[in-house]
Amino acid sequence: MESRDDTITKHEQLLQHIEGLRVGTKISVRKLAKEMGVSEGTAYRAVKEAENLGIVITKERIGTVRVEKKPRNISEQLTFADVVDIVEGQVLGGADGLHKNLHKYVIGAMKIDAMVRYIDAGSLLIVGNRDDAHSLALEQGAGVLITGGFGISREVKVLADQLGLPIFSSRHDTFTVASMINRAIFDRLIKKKIMIVEDIVGNKPRLNSLKISSTTAECKALAERTSEQRFAVTDEWNRVIGIVNLRDVSDLPDDHSIEKVLIRNPITTSLQTSLASAAQIMMWEGIDFLPIVDRNRKLIATVLRKEVLQAMRNAQQQPQLGETFDHLIWNGMGEERDMEGQLFFHGFITPQMATNLGTISEGVLSSVMTQAACKSAKDISGNDYVLDNMSTYFVRPVQIEDPIVIMPRLLEMSRRTCKLEIEITHQDSLVSKAVMMLQSIEHG
Repeated sequence: MESRDDTITKHEQLLQHIEGLRVGTKISVRKLAKEMGVSEGTAYRAVKEAENLGIVITKERIGTVRVEKKPRNISEQLTFADVVDIVEGQVLGGADGLHKNLHKYVIGAMKIDAMVRYIDAGSLLIVGNRDDAHSLALEQGAGVLITGGFGISREVKVLADQLGLPIFSSRHDTFTVASMINRAIFDRLIKKKIMIVEDIVGNKPRLNSLKISSTTAECKALAERTSEQRFAVTDEWNRVIGIVNLRDVSDLPDDHSIEKVLIRNPITTSLQTSLASAAQIMMWEGIDFLPIVDRNRKLIATVLRKEVLQAMRNAQQQPQLGETFDHLIWNGMGEERDMEGQLFFHGFITPQMATNLGTISEGVLSSVMTQAACKSAKDISGNDYVLDNMSTYFVRPVQIEDPIVIMPRLLEMSRRTCKLEIEITHQDSLVSKAVMMLQSIEHG
């Protein structure tokens, strides 16, 4: 039976072994366990950890494959395997190339001699039942997506397998698959815009931590050396078990154990948590210090609230790379100030705001009022806010292309909260109304 200490050592050795594999290598848990002399359970845990780290992917019909981890500072590209999933495709050949990146796609609605000018290595040809086009694309180094659910000839399959270039079929038509791929690319752009904890931890994680056996003297010395006030406390396997605050040990004797003043079971989060979520966690819990852990609760880094908020402010100054539903809903709204300098908003009801019955979606109106409230609160205090709770009333219907005015009115404001009343009117008649309580993410 493996000891816990041996398991941890072997786990790390397995991760190093997987990281050293050539990109594109298929990984078998059973084979990995046999090669490294470990149990299949230990090998499986290492593969799942590698998947979390982004150095392997596991896809149905393909298995687990070593891939290149993409830095967060470049646009994430779709792989051919991603496209197969997106278009609900069936792989017909060249499965060894599914891990490769897709650089662009080309719709093959043209003659062969014209088509060749647009196809290059790393592209994807979207085409129907045309064997000559399939062969041409593969010879140019491109993958092939066949629309309409058609198959391929034996010769084309052999060529795809030889070249390691994927060819797959989808039952959808050309317009539909192009729309599906565009949507996936659009979603990737939005995800790239949303900063995560990993972006601010970077390659220089703060790992100034203490052990459960540490003394108050060691805590004070670490605080003096690093100018930090709070530290994660870990066990012998580097798992986070608590937090200690300098102020809690400052009056204790130097030989006193920090275990007596330890804050146990602290709130933690992962590298993949969005900064907005991390800020909200700190706001709700009233904390300024957050340990970052892996799936085994092993300490990776720590972040401070001020670092999270500063990174969020910097991100807001960057250009938008993709638009969320909230952005799309708000796009048609303009803002003005009344005679007293009070901010208000105006725009038109668009067709996209309607339900399948032709009525205007209450969810869209609620989103409009929430965005107006947050913008108004930030205009007053300079802080960013999130919605705590709301009471909403829908008074009368509006039609597509009706002009509306959104008028926020401050009811009360404290250091941490903001209460507003929001009204939407059409031609001076009340459409909907909400009372909202917002929480500032700037204060705990």
